[in-house]
Amino acid sequence: TWMIQLAWENGIEPMLVLTPFTQGVFNNQLIQTLVEEESVRENVITNLLKVVEEKGYVGVDVDFEYVRAQNREGYAEFVGELRAAMNEKGYRVSVALAPKTSSDQKGLLYEGIDYALLGEQADRLFLMTYEWGYSYGPPMAVAPLTKVRQVVEYALTQIPAEKLLMGIPNYGYNWTLPYEKGVTKAETIGNVGAVRLAVEYGAPIQYDQEAQSPYFTYRNQGREQEVWFEDVRSIAAKIELAKEYELYGVGYWNLMRPFRANWIMLE
Repeated sequence: TWMIQLAWENGIEPMLVLTPFTQGVFNNQLIQTLVEEESVRENVITNLLKVVEEKGYVGVDVDFEYVRAQNREGYAEFVGELRAAMNEKGYRVSVALAPKTSSDQKGLLYEGIDYALLGEQADRLFLMTYEWGYSYGPPMAVAPLTKVRQVVEYALTQIPAEKLLMGIPNYGYNWTLPYEKGVTKAETIGNVGAVRLAVEYGAPIQYDQEAQSPYFTYRNQGREQEVWFEDVRSIAAKIELAKEYELYGVGYWNLMRPFRANWIMLE
């Protein structure tokens, strides 16, 4: 509760995040139970309202991932029911969206997420425009601007711009080379930590003009490493993209690795 109070004191509106986790992992069986059983939905919505009112949140942010294709309509209906209950009490509902570029995009991360339906049911929608470069993938930018633009352009065919927030990653990854699919696991690194690492090893920071992202390589104990992260230039490029398409705003994932440049750019 102290953190919620601190947020309010600093002009930040705290939202409760609803995520279907089992032992820290997304569980789409929980989602299926929720969308198929009316009594479960009613209980969840009632409990959410109670917590939001008691704790002092402004609403609920729904982050459901790996939704099964057969649950796409039911999921959107749940969001609509939740929004109706929250709006009645003066609260709002936002939804996190996997980064799609077409309505028929294949893959468990995408098939249960219907941009048009969710766009109708939620007050705001947060595009998770990041994780192209990820822990088990090959070295590349976490959020290449070309990919981000594709997602935004598709989203705008389904959802009004005034409802959309574009996600910006507040982190990077450090890969050990050579990359081996299914074997190599990159380590997450903060933006400040990445710059410090480059300074420590005397590694010149490069900038990929197409991806609009910084990166560098260095050697450590005979191993070559490759690091991709975000800096003022890459963040500025993403903010400009959001402004170009007149989106409602931007959001960050996540805030646990402080990077002051974010707030300077937003100001």
